[in-house]
Amino acid sequence: MFNFRSKRSVVPARTADELDAMAAAGAVVGEALKKVRAAAKPGVNATELDAIAYDTIRAAGATPSFLGYHGFPASVCFSVNDVVVHGIPTEDIVLSEGDLVSVDCGAILDGWHGDSAISFGVGELAPDVHKLNNATAEVLAAGIAAMIPGNRLTDISHALEVATRQAERRHGIELGIVDGYGGHAIGREMHMDPFLPNEGAANKGPQIVEGSVLAIEPMLILGGEVDTKVLDDDWTVVSVDGQPAAHWEHTVAATEHGPQILTDRNEQA
Repeated sequence: MFNFRSKRSVVPARTADELDAMAAAGAVVGEALKKVRAAAKPGVNATELDAIAYDTIRAAGATPSFLGYHGFPASVCFSVNDVVVHGIPTEDIVLSEGDLVSVDCGAILDGWHGDSAISFGVGELAPDVHKLNNATAEVLAAGIAAMIPGNRLTDISHALEVATRQAERRHGIELGIVDGYGGHAIGREMHMDPFLPNEGAANKGPQIVEGSVLAIEPMLILGGEVDTKVLDDDWTVVSVDGQPAAHWEHTVAATEHGPQILTDRNEQA
């Protein structure tokens, strides 16, 4: 399913000063996500929310990572309900009560990248959709806990998979792990080798060392189906069966004191 091979023997590591610089970039991302979430009300369109993210990032002296990246036309990926990831914010996407919204955001500050995603409901979510979202945040937390020196890359993958199956039992729902999408190393580039699968056997791939940094980002679909397709815009990924999806992400460093979230929003997960 996934190619675990990497040219690297270790996940790229950063110095303490570099981690501080990445945390500063991550703080910009966290602030942009908080402002977008606060403004996401019924009747608001996705372009308005994208503008909030852009203005927040630029006001901090940073640059939106996503804007222009391989031609992507916005500052955030804005994914609603059955859109899994990489949704393009447009004026036609108008939020309604009960929508599940996933917002993925990146910023570059002083040459360093931060990357993070949240999912949230517009008003009250349907019960199973609420469980899906909570479960995905819990799975992210389990992946973060495995980001420690001495582990290998797919120890995180395995932790994400095990946590997904535990969440299914705990919440009484079926969850599909999105095939082919996952996390990545990050630093002076947004997407770096190695790729981090969201499932798989443990003890494979590069070693995690002190200072290693990864963007960890589980994406789950309600109902157990994992098939997705890319729409004609060549970006938007949707679930084939129309079921909702959730996406949570943090940029995380492995330190001697344990995992350090570099995109902290002062919120759960």
